[in-house]
Amino acid sequence: MVLPYVLHFLIFIAYPLVFAFILVFCKWDIVSPMEFAGLRNIERLMRDTTFWTAVTNTLRFLALHIPLQIVLALLIAVVLNGPIKLRSFFRGAFFLPFVISGAVVTILWQQLYSTDAGVFNLVLTKLGANPVPWLTDPSIAIYSIAVMATWKNIGFYIILFLAGLQNVPRELYEAASIDGADKSTQFWKITLPLLSPITLLVVMLSTIGGFGLFIEPFVMTGGGPAESTLSVVLYLYKNAFQFLRMGYAATIGFALALMIFVVTLVQRKLLDVEQPY
Repeated sequence: MVLPYVLHFLIFIAYPLVFAFILVFCKWDIVSPMEFAGLRNIERLMRDTTFWTAVTNTLRFLALHIPLQIVLALLIAVVLNGPIKLRSFFRGAFFLPFVISGAVVTILWQQLYSTDAGVFNLVLTKLGANPVPWLTDPSIAIYSIAVMATWKNIGFYIILFLAGLQNVPRELYEAASIDGADKSTQFWKITLPLLSPITLLVVMLSTIGGFGLFIEPFVMTGGGPAESTLSVVLYLYKNAFQFLRMGYAATIGFALALMIFVVTLVQRKLLDVEQPY
């Protein structure tokens, strides 16, 4: 019974990982024989301004995506946890975008963001405002993608917050009400502190997912304009499958894995907290 799992691990995890690590020290374009390159790929990575631009773009994406996702997911979860009509319907509606293909969602939002015929700009025009170049202005394109990614993924994090809210003892709210605490005070003094482990988990998952940003800029902008939406994973993809720099692409992949590993270590330290009750 164990053999299939061992074979799966060796074939689909261990072998690709070891092969990719070997590629870090090689030059290979798939067609030609593999050549040993020493540390040249690593040296190139440290000097590659395009790579650091991709890292900066990814961090800009995370700077909006994570706070926006946490705040909206928490507020929506609090509302859905209350006695509202059609609660089950709204829970399913918010979760639906998460299970839809990322390419489908991206194409849909690409149309919504269209400068000439997009719904958003049509509404702005009706209100007397000028159209906004959502995906063609280098200063805002990555943030437009962040908003779309938040809409796509928020349903998953709403479910996490709902699970946390339903584990909060009702007796705490009843005692607070008896003591004269209003809803706002209960939220800040009871709900938010007790949700701190879930909140930190959401931060960790959002960060790891954000570092993997690919399909959105790949479909919507191709990394443009002027590399303003080029993510680390998209840059890795271009090096591997457009320029056939397999060794350098593997180096980018390990650099990305190292960044995620460091962030995960920090966040695991933050997650190592006791429940405040």
